[in-house]
Amino acid sequence: MLYDLQGEANMSPIVGLLYSAVKENSRRLQSITEGMSQEEVDYKGPDANANSTAQLIQHLMVVDVHWVYRIKGQPLPASLKEQYGPMMDGNGRLPMVQGVSLNALIFTYARVVDMLRDSCRSLTDSDLVRGVAFGHENEKQATIRWGIWHMADHSRYHQAQISQLRKWYREHALTE
Repeated sequence: MLYDLQGEANMSPIVGLLYSAVKENSRRLQSITEGMSQEEVDYKGPDANANSTAQLIQHLMVVDVHWVYRIKGQPLPASLKEQYGPMMDGNGRLPMVQGVSLNALIFTYARVVDMLRDSCRSLTDSDLVRGVAFGHENEKQATIRWGIWHMADHSRYHQAQISQLRKWYREHALTE
């Protein structure tokens, strides 16, 4: 198999390249979580104080759906805020997610990547320098180019955490 990042035929070249990085990481997330039981999806580490795989995937969805709407230049609709939930709970941590199947999480995350694809189809490479506000209080500024790259980078960061959870879970299962 030849690995490559190629944009979609109906996207500007740089937009397509950036989108393909997000799409590739979405596929990688599916691959590294394949075969997880519900117990493993909900597992919070050896001391039960880490974010679970379910929490991490939900977090990726929430962050990415916000980025899709920033790219569109539109506020996130209330219906999507309700569907995807908050970025943080009242204690400044990722909200608890438990009992949600891996298939449901991966399917819903794929819909967010589809939303990004649809938004990227309307972007030109020159649109990538447009600035958007982000952060918990919209206190930061970035270009759309950085935002799409960040979606891919952020996914890889949390995939590493999921891989660590899987290692811990296997070790935990061996000691029981």
